[in-house]
Amino acid sequence: MGDAVVGIIGMGDMGKMYARRISDAGWRVHACDIPEKYDALTAEFASRKNVTIFQNGHLVSRSSDWIMYAVEAKNIDAIVAAYGPSTKTGAVVGGQTSTKAPEIAAFEKHLPLDVEIVSCHSLHGPGVNPKGQPLVIIKHRASQKSVELVERILSCFESKFVALSAEKHDRITADTQAVTHAAFLSMGTAWQANNQFPWQIGRYVGGIENVKINLMLRIYSNKWHVYAGLAILNPSARAQIRQYAESVTELYKLMLGGERKELTDRIHAARAAVFGKQRKDKEELLLQDELLDQFSLGEKPPERVRNNQLSLLAMVDCWWKLGIVPYDHMICSTPLFRLWLGITEYVYRNEELLNECIETALQDTTFRSDDLEFTFAARDWSERVSLGHMDGYREKFEKIQTYFSPRFAEATKVGNEMIKTIEENLNSRKET
Repeated sequence: MGDAVVGIIGMGDMGKMYARRISDAGWRVHACDIPEKYDALTAEFASRKNVTIFQNGHLVSRSSDWIMYAVEAKNIDAIVAAYGPSTKTGAVVGGQTSTKAPEIAAFEKHLPLDVEIVSCHSLHGPGVNPKGQPLVIIKHRASQKSVELVERILSCFESKFVALSAEKHDRITADTQAVTHAAFLSMGTAWQANNQFPWQIGRYVGGIENVKINLMLRIYSNKWHVYAGLAILNPSARAQIRQYAESVTELYKLMLGGERKELTDRIHAARAAVFGKQRKDKEELLLQDELLDQFSLGEKPPERVRNNQLSLLAMVDCWWKLGIVPYDHMICSTPLFRLWLGITEYVYRNEELLNECIETALQDTTFRSDDLEFTFAARDWSERVSLGHMDGYREKFEKIQTYFSPRFAEATKVGNEMIKTIEENLNSRKET
C-alpha cells in the first residue's frame, strides 16, 4: 500500500476513474463531490475499503498528501477558494482540468504558501485505457521530491509521463484539441441543421466518413463543459478556432467561385507546409485502407461517393496559417487527435485522392448544401467561443447532443473499438 493519502475533489467521470485506478494500486483515497452525490458515491465505492467518501472538500484537503481537483475549469477558482485555504500543511496540490491557466491562477491565489503545486492532465477520456497514453505532469511550485511522489502515485496508469509548463500545455492543447473539437462540433451542427443522420446516407458511409461520424458522436456523447472550458478558458484556443472558421469560409468561397488555380495553389501550399517532404512514404501513414472500412454505423454503398472533404482541407489550411506542424505535438496527442491527423494525411499524401477532392469541390454540387451548413456552423462556434459565453456554448452543444443521442451507446462501443484497433496497429508498426 502507498505511504501517502490521495485526495480527489470532484468525482465526475475522470475523478472516479482516477479514484478506481489509484485505489486498485493500493493507495488510500479520500474523495468528495457535491453533497447531493454523497450517498450515491458512498454506495458505488463501498466495496473499496481504501476509499473514503467525504461530504465536503475541507475534510479531503485537510487529510491528504496529494490533493487533485478534478472539477470543471469554469468552476476551479470558486472551488479552490472554498477548500484551498484549509489544505494540509506541506501537502501537494494539483488539478486534472484540461486548461491550466485558470487552474494555476486559482492555486496561486488561494493556496497557502507552504503548499506545493504539481498538476497533471491525462490526455484521453475516462473510457480509454490509459496505458501508453500521454499524461502531462506540471511542476509549477514544487520540489523534485514532490514531483516524484505524484509520478509514483500515477505510475499505476502505465501512461507516458510528459513534463510541461502550464503555458506550454495550454498552447499544445489549443493547437491540437481545440481546433479538432471545433471541426467535429461543426460537422454535427451541419448534419442536424440538414436533418440528417449521416450513417443513413450512402455518401457518408465507409472509409474516412466512418472516422468522422464516430468521432463526432464521441464528442457529443460527452459533457459539454469538457470542450467549452478548453475552448473558452484556454488563452491560446480562440485564435485557433477563429482561424479554422476563416479557413472553412475562404475555401468554400473559392469552391463556389470556381477559382481552380487559387484553390489548388492554396491547398498545395498548405500541404507543403504541414506535411512537407519528410513523410512521403505511404507505409508511414497513420491510417491504412484496410482499417478505415471496419467501423461503420451504416451500410456501405457499392461504390464510394466522392467528397471534397472541406472539413479536412480547412484543418490543414488552418495549421498552415497558424504555423502548426501537428507531428511536433504527437508526444502530447490524444487518441482523437491522432485519428484526425491520420485521416488528413490519408487525403493529403495520396495525390490522386487530393486531386479528386479539388475536382469534386469545383465540379460536383452533391455536398454544396452540406458544406454551406458546415460553413455556417464553423463560424457560429467560433463566434460563441470569442464571446466567451459558457451558457451559449452549452445551449448549442446540448441541442445537437439531444438530436444524436439515440446512437451514442452504439457509437461509443464502435468508437472505443476503433481507437483500440488503430492504437494497436500503430504500436505494432513502431515495434517492427
